[in-house]
Formats: sequence, structure tokens, C-alpha cells
Amino acid sequence: MIGKIERVPLREVWKNEATDFTTWLEENIDILNENLDLNLSTAEREKSAGAFSVDLVAEDNNGNPVVIENQLEKSNHDHLGKLITYLTAIGAKSAIWIVSDPRPEHINAISWLNESSSASFYLIKVEAIRIGDSQPAPLLTLIVGPSEEAKGVGKTKKEMAERYTIRKNFWTQLLDYAKTKTKLHANISPTEHNWLGTRSVFKQLWLNYSVKKDAGVVELYIDLGKDKEEVNKAIFEQLAAKKEEIEKGFGGPLDWRKLEGKRACAIRKQITAGGYRDDEEKWPPIHEAMVDAMIRLERALRLHIKNIKT
Repeated sequence: MIGKIERVPLREVWKNEATDFTTWLEENIDILNENLDLNLSTAEREKSAGAFSVDLVAEDNNGNPVVIENQLEKSNHDHLGKLITYLTAIGAKSAIWIVSDPRPEHINAISWLNESSSASFYLIKVEAIRIGDSQPAPLLTLIVGPSEEAKGVGKTKKEMAERYTIRKNFWTQLLDYAKTKTKLHANISPTEHNWLGTRSVFKQLWLNYSVKKDAGVVELYIDLGKDKEEVNKAIFEQLAAKKEEIEKGFGGPLDWRKLEGKRACAIRKQITAGGYRDDEEKWPPIHEAMVDAMIRLERALRLHIKNIKT
């Protein structure tokens, strides 16, 4: 015969969080080892953390302190703040938050902490159950904890944030310089993306700057929108028919990209002076080369673009 699990209200098992549950956990700290990738021992209650007292502080295998914050109710911001405060106050590398009802926003917060910090955070749901007439028993479920994947995600996010910041600075300085030479991109704001552009005299065409780690690009980007692939190709062919004249006006060869199988086409020039990963003090000559190429490209294309037939 198979029994049926019945959930028991936590306050029937541990009437008081501090004197009952925390005391019980101190005496049975090994129960957490069944749910975590830690091996905890020597738990102490009400450990001082500056002006505060931590519910429990245990030690892992390496003797590092582990903060444990208990909450026999729905998770809240106050206890999350305490958890972080206690961890930093005593220099712990791991923190465990035990709650009866983890809110989704706190699950997300613990996941973010695992991605973004060097410490390890665990969110555990505690329940009490019995089968038939048995004594109540604790049921601890790990809701979210640290992982190599989370740390990898955190590292990737950090690298992306740094890349966005660098690119926005790169574009800010390029646009500031460009305004001293041309009005082409005077009304454009810097972006964190790898490109920025403005419409040409023929409103559906774009004069774009783009930048990679080690090189820049200026281009005429031909894309009239959805279901306009044939029109894009036709515009490209009209300009390509004037290739020799356009390249003479530009002052050198251009990269003509019909981009078979794609909707858009492009006429571009790669700038090999450098990219956004160069030291910031090396950016001015890169900006100068890109702006100069953009001015020459627009000048070489201007009349031909006005004469485009669609």
C-alpha cells in the first residue's frame, strides 16, 4: 500500500522561526548537504555581522564561512538585502536563503547574483510533509543555485556590456569629429550597436558607418524594405553600371556587394586603420579615415543616386 504525502503548515512544526526552525537547522545542518554541492558543518546561530546578527553561519569543506538566512514565509526584499549585507560583512563566499514561498522576482534576483558576482547564492524552498500518521518531516528543494553555466552567462553579459560602452564612446567621438567636416550625420545620436546611419538623398538608401574590433566600414546600404528585393537589385545594377565613374569620383576601388540570396545590397569601403578595440587614444586617425571615406563615397554617389529609376 502506498501512502499519500500531506503538507503540514510550517508553523505547526516550527512555531517560531528563530528559536525553533533556526535551532533545529543548527542541529541538523547536514540536511542541507543533501540538496547542495556543499559540505556544511559547525553551524552557529546569531553570529555577529557588524551591528547585525546572522541567523546561521556554517563552514564549507575549505573552512570558508557560509551565510544562512531563514524565512518561514514568502520571500521579500528585506531578507534578500540582509542576505547580501551579511555575506559582505563577514566575507563569506556562499549564501543560502531558505524560504517557504520564493517569489519569481527573487528567483530571478538570485540567478542574476550568481551570474554577476564571485559569490555563490542558493535559494531553497522549505516545506513540512507527513505520510499518513507519521511525524512531520522537512522537505527542502533547491530552487536556484550557482553553476558554471550561470558564471559563463554572467561573463558573457559583462563582456557585452563593456563592448556596448566602448562602441558608444567610439561613435560619440566619431560623430563629434564628423560634425566638423560634414552635415551628413549631424542629426544622428551615438548608439551602442556596431553601426549607425542616415538616409541618403534618395530616402530609401542608407549611408552607414559600421565598426568591428579591428576595422571600420563606410557603405551605401540599399534596402527599400520587405518584398523589395527585386527593386534593391535593380538599383544596385543601375549604380554598378556606373562603377568606373563612381570609383573614379571616390578615389579608389569599392566593394560591390549584390548579396545574392539576401534582400539588400551594399557598396562599401573597408577602413583598415583600426577598430573599436584599439586604445582610445588611437581612435582619432580611425575616425578621420572613416569620415573622409564617407564624404568621398557620398560625393561620388550623389548624382547617380538622384538619377535612379524605380
